Amino acid sequence: MELNEQEIGRRSSMQALRDRGIEPYPAREFPVTGYSKEIKENFKDDEEPRREVAVAGRIMSRRIMGKASFLELQDSEGRIQIYVSRDDICPGEDKEFYNVVFKKLLDIGDFIGVKGYVFRTQMGEISIHAQEITVLSKSLRPLPIVKLKDGKAYDAFSDPEQRYRQRYVDLIVNPGIKEIFLKRTRMFNSMREYFNSYGYIEVETPILQSIPGGASARPFITHHNALDIPLYLRIADELYLKRLIVGGFEGVYEFSKNFRNEGMDRTHNPEFTCMEIYVAYKDYNWMMDFTEKMLEKICLDVNGTTEVTVGDNVISFKAPYPRVTMAQAILDKTGFDITGKTEEELREFCKNNGIEIDKSFGKGKIIDEIFGEKCEGSFIQPTFIIDYPIEMSPLTKRHRENPELTERFELMVNGKELANAYSELNDPIDQYERFVEQMKLADKGDDEAMIIDQDFIRALEYGMPPTSGMGIGMDRLAMLMTGQSAIQEVLLFPQMRPEKKQETGAESEETDKENKGE
Repeated sequence: MELNEQEIGRRSSMQALRDRGIEPYPAREFPVTGYSKEIKENFKDDEEPRREVAVAGRIMSRRIMGKASFLELQDSEGRIQIYVSRDDICPGEDKEFYNVVFKKLLDIGDFIGVKGYVFRTQMGEISIHAQEITVLSKSLRPLPIVKLKDGKAYDAFSDPEQRYRQRYVDLIVNPGIKEIFLKRTRMFNSMREYFNSYGYIEVETPILQSIPGGASARPFITHHNALDIPLYLRIADELYLKRLIVGGFEGVYEFSKNFRNEGMDRTHNPEFTCMEIYVAYKDYNWMMDFTEKMLEKICLDVNGTTEVTVGDNVISFKAPYPRVTMAQAILDKTGFDITGKTEEELREFCKNNGIEIDKSFGKGKIIDEIFGEKCEGSFIQPTFIIDYPIEMSPLTKRHRENPELTERFELMVNGKELANAYSELNDPIDQYERFVEQMKLADKGDDEAMIIDQDFIRALEYGMPPTSGMGIGMDRLAMLMTGQSAIQEVLLFPQMRPEKKQETGAESEETDKENKGE
C-alpha cells in the first residue's frame, strides 16, 4: 500500500507517541460524564462551583497560539470548543506534553479524552477549560475537512460514490447525515409502538427459504452443503406470517431483510427492509384506515409535523387519504378503460402508446406496466389505489362485488408505491389454482412468477380466518420522512460495485453512475 506524505507523517507521530510512553490505542476505559449538546443546554453563567466534566471525541479543528490553544471536539451529540492552556495541562516544569505531544503529534481526526470545567469565553462561546488530556486513538488518514479560500470550498466530501462507499467518513465530516439515520431509527420505533399498542406480536421468520414466495420477484440462489439443496434468500415473508395466523396468532408483524436479484437505481437496492403485518378478522378497508393513521403518527413522531418536503413537493401525511380504483386511475390518465379487455387488446394499447412489454407478460403484468408508465408518477400526495385486476394479485381475495377484481390496495406517495395490502386469499382451492396460473407464466419465460408452495396450501387447508395483510417498504418510507430522493441516502451501507484500483475512464464513469443510482 502506497502512503502519501500526510499518512507517512501520521505513522511517524504514532511511533513518536510510543517512544514517549504514550500508547496511541490504549486498552482502558475513559469515563465520559458529559456530551456537547447537553453541556451547552445546561450551562449557567453564574453556576458555582463550575461544572467539571469529562468528554471524549474526535479533534475536528484547532488553533495553536503559543501557550494557549483552542480545538473543536466532535462527540456523538455534536461539537464543543476546548480551551487548552499549557500551564494547566502541564502544571510542573516539564512542558513536553503540550509543546510536543499536543502541538506536534496530535492531528485532526485523533480521538482524545478531556477533563476540565465548563465556562464561557470572552467571545461568548460555551467551552471546556481543559485540565487533563488523554490520547484515545490515533487517526492514520487525514479527514477531508472542507477548507474555504477566496470564497471557494476545497476538500469537500460530496461525491455520492465516495460518500456511500465510505459512509464512516461521510458521517464524520458532513453535518446532517447522522440525523437522517437517527430519524430512520425513530421511524422504526414509532411503527413498533403503534403495532404494540394494538397487542400485535413481532416475530422472526426464515431468511433462507426452500421456495421463494410471497411476491413476484427474481431471487438470489445459494446452496446448502450439508443438505445438498438449493436455497433462496427471501423475497418476502408473507407466506410464513400467514402460517402463523393459521396457527392462532391474531396479529403478527416483522421487519424483514428481503433480497431481490434485480437492478439498482435511485429507489431500488437488492437488499432492502420491508415491514409486513397480518391481522385476523380484518379486510383491506380496515387496513387502509389503520395504515393512514399509522403514517400520520410516524410523521409526527419523526418530524413534529404531518408534512414533509421532498424536492419541490410538500407531502401531507394527515389522514384520511383518497381512494381511487386502478381502472379509474388508468382511465383518468389515459382515457383507456382496462375493464374487460383481453390480453391482445392490452398489448395493442401498449404498442400504440410506447409502453414496452415482454412477450412473457400476462394480463396482470401488462396492466402493471400501463399503470407504472402512465399513472404512478402523478400521485404525489398519499393516495390508495384499490381494486386490482385478479391477474395482478395471486395471493389476494376476490372482490366481494366483482370477481374479476381483488381486494387489494397500493399506497402511492411522491410518485412511487409505498405500501401494498390485501384482503388475504384464504380459500386453499382458489389459492392452488392461482399458483397454477403463475406456473403457466413461468413456463412462458416469466422468471418472477411464483412457485407453488405446497406446504402453504396445506396450511390453508387447516383453515385461515379472514385476514388483512400489509407490507411497507421501510427504506422508501425513510426517504419520505427525511426528504431524500435516493434510497442510497437512507441506507448506511448501500450495495456498491466492487472497488477497483485501476479502471479506464469509461469503466470508472459507468461504475460511478451505477453506485449513485443513476
